[in-house]
Amino acid sequence: MNGIIVINKPKGITSRDVVNKISKILNTKKIGHNGTLDPLATGVLIICIGKYTKLNELLSSKEKEYIAEITLGVKTDTLDIEGKVLEKKEEILDIEKLKDTITNFQKTYMQIVPIYSAVKVDGKKLYEYAREGKKVELPKKEVTIKSIELLDHDKNKFKIKALVSKGTYIRSLIKDILDEMHIIGTMSNLKRTKQGNFNIEDAFTIEDIKKGNYKLLKIKDVLDIPIIIVDDTLKTRIINGVKLKENYPDKVLFIDKDGNELAIYKKEKDEMKVDVMLV
Repeated sequence: MNGIIVINKPKGITSRDVVNKISKILNTKKIGHNGTLDPLATGVLIICIGKYTKLNELLSSKEKEYIAEITLGVKTDTLDIEGKVLEKKEEILDIEKLKDTITNFQKTYMQIVPIYSAVKVDGKKLYEYAREGKKVELPKKEVTIKSIELLDHDKNKFKIKALVSKGTYIRSLIKDILDEMHIIGTMSNLKRTKQGNFNIEDAFTIEDIKKGNYKLLKIKDVLDIPIIIVDDTLKTRIINGVKLKENYPDKVLFIDKDGNELAIYKKEKDEMKVDVMLV
């Protein structure tokens, strides 16, 4: 089996748990996920099966959309509601100030990576430093908040929708917004509604997979790249990973006359090189 399934991840389990469940249901070991979601989070989780596990890097470069709920008056070490409470106090939400602050975060900036993350510093994951109570300088990474809007609010909660670049931590974005407003709060819910071309409306539950009610997607369904049918001579060159001098678009998918996917090639300077081999 080769392809991609878009899963609507349930709350309370890890992304790896989802992979393990689907691996068992479909009786396949060559399987992986793209774009980790924490146990607290729900929504779009891309599952790659068979040779499609080679597409992870291509798929992970896509933008992502989230809907997040923020609860005011509580601060935690993990920046979400499941962490250790560090501080509690009553906060009064200034809606106009919130709207202005959110609008100002539609930008590119250097975001501090949260301590509870798998990013490595000196060969060690940040969450390991946190669990050991050791101090470490948190790295920064450039992120882009492409769009952000206030969806809903009440006395002590509000909800936002944000379209962000790869690598953006929504927990950190929320912290930055709250810090700008000089109030405390934490992420209490998170739902990924989109990743690249994958939408929550097209996602299947684990129960759907058990019932055989799902769609197995192919490259043409998920990547916006030209498809070129090749003859047997060029097919042999491609499956041997030969560089091509022919004039093709910057990135193409080669298939044979029977529709079998061979490889994705990309242009580097004046030649085409294998990006992902699919045979």
